[in-house]
Amino acid sequence: MKQTTIKKHVEVVGVGLHKGVPVKMSFDPLPPNSGIVFFRTDKNVRIELKPDNVVDTTMATVIGKDGVTISTIEHLLSAIYAYGIDNLLISVDNEEIPIMDGSSIAYCTLLDEAGIEYLDAKKKAIEIKKPIEVKDGDKFVRIEPSKRTVFDFKILFDHPSIQHQNYRFEFSTQAYKEEIARARTFGFLHEVNYLRSKGLARGGGLNNCIVLDENGILNKEGLRYQEEFVRHKILDAIGDMAILGMPLLGTYVSFAGSHRLNHLLTKQILAQNEAYELVELPDEEVSYEVEYAYAKEQ
Repeated sequence: MKQTTIKKHVEVVGVGLHKGVPVKMSFDPLPPNSGIVFFRTDKNVRIELKPDNVVDTTMATVIGKDGVTISTIEHLLSAIYAYGIDNLLISVDNEEIPIMDGSSIAYCTLLDEAGIEYLDAKKKAIEIKKPIEVKDGDKFVRIEPSKRTVFDFKILFDHPSIQHQNYRFEFSTQAYKEEIARARTFGFLHEVNYLRSKGLARGGGLNNCIVLDENGILNKEGLRYQEEFVRHKILDAIGDMAILGMPLLGTYVSFAGSHRLNHLLTKQILAQNEAYELVELPDEEVSYEVEYAYAKEQ
């Protein structure tokens, strides 16, 4: 299977979730073995996507270099991973990725417009060889050996609209677009009000977030999926694991996982040489719609 990039330049303008300011974002092709690279055009700083460049995971996943940061990258990375894109230049003129509608479907649409270009270089994947787990009390994230890419997530909230939710997602690009991409981020009204008092969440609202008060959901249109909350957690996890820089062959399992735990998991994987193997995917022309594991088994 070959590495990929995009066929043409595309761009979009949106609003950052926390600062609430307009952000222009563009995608451009990159040659083989370049990886995913972010570029702050207003600071003239390039930031490679890798776990060592993650500088904060408090409210979102943030990467940085030389004091220059780009925040809320996880939704975008989730879509990039889902489309199997290995090499891409992402340029922004501010410190946040535009939040769009709070899911990743707008990024999928942008990537559809850009198109997929196959490159003359072999595609590699990280195949998990032994289980690795990171815990915080009863919360955990774990990666297990598997011939398929699977995300199995559970959450528990003491709220009538959420309570206990569990979703198991067997990865493919088409399944991602149907089952995961439209799941929006969510927050509680008291949290939103607190964040705004601290100068954050200025770009958040009912148009890009599921907002809950103590009784229910404030969004008039309701939910997009029955388990939209846990599906968004899977969307986030896919984006966070994309920071490994390659497709992942393994089963990700979590209860109440977070950006912080996901980041610690990526670092633990790379720190243990015996925990993974870099494998080349076959040279057969395989659509990016097909699961990585399926391509590997042919």
